[in-house]
Parts: sequence; structure tokens; C-alpha cells
Amino acid sequence: MFEDLRDLYQEVIFDHNRNPRNFRVIDNADRKVEGFNPLCGDRLTLFLKMDGDTITDASFQGSGCAISTASVSLMTEIIKGKTEAEAEALFKTFHEMTTGKAEDIQLEAVGKLAVLAGVREYPARVKCATLAWHTLDAALKNETQAISTEE
Repeated sequence: MFEDLRDLYQEVIFDHNRNPRNFRVIDNADRKVEGFNPLCGDRLTLFLKMDGDTITDASFQGSGCAISTASVSLMTEIIKGKTEAEAEALFKTFHEMTTGKAEDIQLEAVGKLAVLAGVREYPARVKCATLAWHTLDAALKNETQAISTEE
């Protein structure tokens, strides 16, 4: 079972790193926030298009390690169509799942994001996986200043 999850983890990470989804600029984005992980060198700009409190489109530009790129790629797919409250709840769940602060998370409930649960076994990689999500959190709060994983 664990071996299967590790294989799936690697497959999804490699796929989203090689072929990131939503890797583009939204010219008329309602929200735009930059994120940076100085430890690994990951850097991204997140773009959100909103209709009221619903995320109608999400994209990113930037560069980073495979985990960072896969995480932001998966995130931009999953948050489309979600309300700000639903996206905020996903951020909280994802953060707890990757930091190991919640052992009782039902991985089925987070869908494809479950493949990133394994990063909690590698503390140095947690910031790579959570950078996009902290950037999303700032965008949902309509903050405009850059986010750093070291602050």
C-alpha cells in the first residue's frame, strides 16, 4: 500500500512538473501575489480571476523545484470554481496534511492533493509544497505584498 502511494506520488509530481497546468498569466487578474521560498529558490506569481467570492480562473508563472511546481499546478486546478471560504478550508487542510499537524485527515477528502501528503516525512520539502498555498492564502485575503516562506 505505502509503496503504491509512493509510486503515485512520484508519478503525479513528475507529470505536473513536466507539464504544469495553468502556467500562464491572467492579464485581467483580480488578484496577483508573488511567493518566494529562499531556501529552495522557488519563485511564483499567482493570478486569480474572481466573480464575487468565487474563483473562476487561477494560473501561475515562475520557477521552482518539482514539488513546488507540482503543488501550484495541482492547486490551480483544484481551486477553480471554489468560493473563497472553500479555498481557505482547502489551504488549512493542505497545510495540516503536509506539516503533519493533523493525523486524522481523510486523504480521500483532498482528492489529488493526497499525493503531496508524503512531504511531511521530509521537513526540508514542506515549504516547497506549501509555498503556493501560502501565496493563495494571501491572495484570498487580498494582500498584495510578496510572501516568503522564511517570514
